[in-house]
Amino acid sequence: MSVNLDTCVVSPGDDDHLEDAWELKERIRREEGVLKQRRGFFTDAYRRSTVYCYLADDAIVGFATVRRDGYVLFLAVDPDYRGDGIGKRLIARVVEDNQSVSCHARTTNGGALEFYESVGFEIERRIDNYYEDGGDAYYLTLGEGGGIRDRLSDLLGR
Repeated sequence: MSVNLDTCVVSPGDDDHLEDAWELKERIRREEGVLKQRRGFFTDAYRRSTVYCYLADDAIVGFATVRRDGYVLFLAVDPDYRGDGIGKRLIARVVEDNQSVSCHARTTNGGALEFYESVGFEIERRIDNYYEDGGDAYYLTLGEGGGIRDRLSDLLGR
């Protein structure tokens, strides 16, 4: 889908786009069975983090919620916009502000794992019963230093 996208960065403590992000996350949860979090946890994490957003016609189509240490709490892209490079651009933006980037992904979330590995994340370890519902996770890291920036620049054609 080729459309003009706007970007914004929501600073910690700000609720801009919180409701839209929650609705996108919940739609993905209902349709794909991933991104399962309680509302309170999501809201608290959103408010404590920097949130990188992509918007189409003022509607959120992708976001990354990131702690100050580069840990990606949430990464979500509207299914209608997948394949347009939004996820890669979100990770590239996170890399611009952090020396290292890491996250967790469900061991059963093949789409997320495929995406993360395609942009250079590596599985560091498996954590059994990581999620509240007993699901297992992989802890993934992107690494440190300019190598990440170079790799993502190549991926994005910069």
